[in-house]
Amino acid sequence: MPESRTEPFYATPRGLFRVAAIAEAITWTLLITALIVRATTGFALGVTIAGGIHGFVFLTYGATAVLLAVNQRWHPGVAAVAIISAIVPYATIPVELWLARSGRLDGAWRRDETDDPRDKVWIDRLARWFIRHPVLLVALIAAAVVVLFIVLLSLGPPQLPGPGD
Repeated sequence: MPESRTEPFYATPRGLFRVAAIAEAITWTLLITALIVRATTGFALGVTIAGGIHGFVFLTYGATAVLLAVNQRWHPGVAAVAIISAIVPYATIPVELWLARSGRLDGAWRRDETDDPRDKVWIDRLARWFIRHPVLLVALIAAAVVVLFIVLLSLGPPQLPGPGD
C-alpha cells in the first residue's frame, strides 16, 4: 500500500497564504458577530476578545503577504492589493483565489540563489536566509506582530468620529 504523506500548510507559499487568508476571513466573522451581539445585547467583552484575535491575525496576514511578495517577486501593485485586502471584510479570500489562479502563488520557497540578477538584491538574500531558518523567521514575525499589537493596543481601539469631532 502506498504511503500517503501530507505536507504541512507552510511547506509552500500557496499553502501558507491560503491559511492566512482564511484565518483573516474567519476572524472578520468573529469580530462582526461580536459587534452585532454588542449592538443587540450591550455585551461588549466579545468585541474586546474578537477584536484582539482579529487584530493579531490581521497583522500576521500582513506579514505573510509581505514575505510572499518578496519570495514570489510580486509587482508592488500586486503586493499592495494582497496587503490592503485585509482591510475589507472577507476580501482576502477572493484575493487569494486571484493570486492562485494567476500563478502568483506557484512554486516553492526560494531558499537558494540562482543566476537571476534579482537574487543579488539585499532583500532577496535576507528573505532566502530567513526561509532557510524558518524557526527564526517565525520568531521574528511573531515578535514583530506582538510588538506592533502592543503598540496599537496602547493607542486604544479604533474610534469612529462622533458629533463635534
